[in-house]
Amino acid sequence: MLEIKTVDESPAAGDYVFIFAKDNAVVSLQRPPDQFWLRHEAEQAFGDVGVGAPLGYWAGRPSYVVEVESQGLNAMEHLSGNLYSLFGRVPDAVFAAYGRALQMLSWKRDHRFCGRCGAETLLTDGNKALACKACNHSSYPRLNPCVIVAVGKGEQLLLATAAGRATGFHSTLAGFIEPGESAEQAVIREVQEEVGISVTNVRYFTSQPWPFPSQLMLGFFADHADGDIVIDPTEIAHADWYSRDALPVIPPPQSIAGQLIHQFFAAP
Repeated sequence: MLEIKTVDESPAAGDYVFIFAKDNAVVSLQRPPDQFWLRHEAEQAFGDVGVGAPLGYWAGRPSYVVEVESQGLNAMEHLSGNLYSLFGRVPDAVFAAYGRALQMLSWKRDHRFCGRCGAETLLTDGNKALACKACNHSSYPRLNPCVIVAVGKGEQLLLATAAGRATGFHSTLAGFIEPGESAEQAVIREVQEEVGISVTNVRYFTSQPWPFPSQLMLGFFADHADGDIVIDPTEIAHADWYSRDALPVIPPPQSIAGQLIHQFFAAP
C-alpha cells in the first residue's frame, strides 16, 4: 500500500516510478503490473524520464510518477492504456497507487503556472503544494467530492445507465456535490434531478477514491419516498427498479457502485 509522506523532489536510481505516457499507464509485458519500475530501469528503457511528482513510499521505497514519450513505447514490451484498463486486474492497493499517481501528474501539469498572476510555480510545503514564485499563491492537489447512492424500494434497487457513456453497466446514481451542499443534500438533489423521485433515510456507507479524473466518491443508501421514474435524458439513458434475481450487468465488486449493489441485496 502506498504510504503518503514526504519524499525528495527527485528520485534516486533505486526508487520506484509509476510510468505514464500522457494519461495512459505504462506497464511491462515482461513482469506483473504490480512489480514497479525502478528509476534506473525506466531510464534504460526510455532514455529521458521526466519527473511528474513525488507520491510517497511504496514497499518502503520512495516512489514517483514520471512521464515518457509515447513514441518510445515498444508494443512487444510495453502495455499502455487508460488507467481503467487496470481496474480489477491488479490488487486494489496497486490500482489506488496508480490512481494517486495519475492525479498528482495531472495536478503538476495543470499548475505549472500560477492561476493568479501567471508566474512559474515550484513544489513547496514538503512537496505537497505548488507555490507561485512571484505572488506566493499555493495550489494543492484538487479533489472533487461526489455522492453515489443505492436507492431501494422494498426489495428492489434503482439502477440506471448514463446518457452518452457506453459502459455496458447498469449502475447506481451519482453526481458532484455543489458548493454549499452537504453530501446528504446532494444525494436528494441528484436523485430528484436524474430520475424525478424523492428519497428519504439517507445513510452513509463508505468512500472510495476514483481517479477519473480526481474524485472522492461518498457512498450512500437511501429509500424511495415518493414519485415515479421520470429520467432526465441529458443525464440518464435508462432507469428502472430491479430485483435480486433479475439484475442486468452491474459494475465489478471492486468499485463502490458494485459494493453498494452487493450490500443492498446481501441485507436481510
